[in-house]
Amino acid sequence: QAQFVESGGGSVQPGESLRLSCTASKFVINHYSITWFRQAPEKEREGVLCISNRDSREYYLDSGKGRFTVFRDEAVGMVYLQMDILKPEDTAVYYCGSTFHAGCPLAVDVDDGKWGQGTQVTVSS
Repeated sequence: QAQFVESGGGSVQPGESLRLSCTASKFVINHYSITWFRQAPEKEREGVLCISNRDSREYYLDSGKGRFTVFRDEAVGMVYLQMDILKPEDTAVYYCGSTFHAGCPLAVDVDDGKWGQGTQVTVSS
């Protein structure tokens, strides 16, 4: 059964960048779409980005457009969420996972698919 592991979170100041990593088996990473979502305390869960198995992208978060991107390294079986110009409102636990389809879902449903344990991102001055 696929297991997803996120890493790369941390504490940064506004305007700085972070790159989160998502790993699972190389087969899963390279053959299915991989989705990121985030959960902040007392806030609604938000889809962030998805990359399909053909490297098309689905942006769920309007505030992430122009700042966040996602890419896959097939050689090592990793998906990365690159986050630039971070803002305090980006503070959340970030999760990756998949619904085990080739294409990205229209919306993130955590009851569909499998997800990791998350990595904390804190943006504050």
